[in-house]
Amino acid sequence: MLISGLTVMVAMGGMYFTGNATFTSFATGTILVVAVAMVGSVTVLPAVLSKLGDNVNRGRVPLLGRLRSGTGESRIWSAVLDRVLRRPLVAALVATALLVALAVPALGLHTVDPGVQGIPRTVPIMQTYDRIQGAFPGGVLPAVVVVSADDVSAAPVREAIADLRRRALADDAMVGPVGVEVNRARTVATVSIPLAGEGTDAASDRALDTLRQDLVPATLGRVGGVRADVTGLTAGSRDFNDTMKANAPWVFAFVLGMAFLLLMVTFRSIVIPIKAILLNLLSVGAAYGVLVLVFQDGRLEGLLGYQSIGGITSWLPLFLFVVLFGLSMDYHVFILTRIREAFDRGLSTEDAVAHGIKSTAGVVTSAAAVMIGVFGVFATLSALDFKQMGVGLAVAVLIDATIIRGVLLPASMKLLGDWNWWLPGFLGWLPRVSPERCAAPAEA
Repeated sequence: MLISGLTVMVAMGGMYFTGNATFTSFATGTILVVAVAMVGSVTVLPAVLSKLGDNVNRGRVPLLGRLRSGTGESRIWSAVLDRVLRRPLVAALVATALLVALAVPALGLHTVDPGVQGIPRTVPIMQTYDRIQGAFPGGVLPAVVVVSADDVSAAPVREAIADLRRRALADDAMVGPVGVEVNRARTVATVSIPLAGEGTDAASDRALDTLRQDLVPATLGRVGGVRADVTGLTAGSRDFNDTMKANAPWVFAFVLGMAFLLLMVTFRSIVIPIKAILLNLLSVGAAYGVLVLVFQDGRLEGLLGYQSIGGITSWLPLFLFVVLFGLSMDYHVFILTRIREAFDRGLSTEDAVAHGIKSTAGVVTSAAAVMIGVFGVFATLSALDFKQMGVGLAVAVLIDATIIRGVLLPASMKLLGDWNWWLPGFLGWLPRVSPERCAAPAEA
């Protein structure tokens, strides 16, 4: 349990490398919640179970007990697993081909900031917004040039601002009116320049490039002692995307590297962590692919009640990666611990895999069903951001709890055999944290 909690905390810790305050806050909150849950699971939970004794099994839900055999193993997953272990190569190839096919569309993933485009036009406030935009194009969400100087009322600065205003009105990528405001100290001036487009679409991005790369340098950029920065919705969206793309490799490197080290020490194997990382990346890639198919390509618009904006909300891919990697590694460690315990008790790798997965499949499936239901609620909300998040998380958990845990994990472990537990000799000094050997369990 402690190792499972640590893997989730490591995954969440990857968000500290995004360079974004929202992600940092989310990471801190999630890590604290997981830490409290870990403390409670080794203190409060054992005390409550000890107090309840055999009464903990009272109040069982009717009929659900029939889904388990006399040994507590899931009947449904036992049937699936027996067939997978009988033909592991075929099962692995079919499952991998399916996930790769789902992941291929992710190669064309494009991130955007939905902005007002992510809110349905049926919402009253958006109907008002559309009327304002029709009367004053671009006036609601302008780009803002912030001019800082010792005295922005000085002639050179005033002339540069006037020149910027003239050039902006003459450029087709921008529209009027252009407003100028100066603070009382006359140290800061703001120039509001409405941009073409919806604020976060391609037209607005092109207008922002023109403003930043051409107009501002050609006017305010030529006045000594003046600093001019461009902000606003379009600039914020572009800068956020650029920050996420620049920091994403650090997030991936930290999460994958720490997960590898943690699993290697826990299971004293380098094969287990490599395989776990590959399987988890495959499930995340498949989830990305589904998002592209459904939202970026505009499929299921009628069913889910949205209008495609040609991309995935910019914060979602990195968010999905850390959350899904943490959840999937939690499942993975839980299942592998049972398998390792059985192997250390004397079972063969194949029997240990069968026993470990059959005995944990019910718990994993139940947990996955709860999360799918919770995440599915987000898909019913009107905001496009939440729809994408709900569908992405629900699909990924479904894939992970079924194809990954029920097919690819047992099939790959059966094919690798005792190589699953291979550890190079030069790593023999690693501490032993795996369960001690004890009496072998009943054969699966």
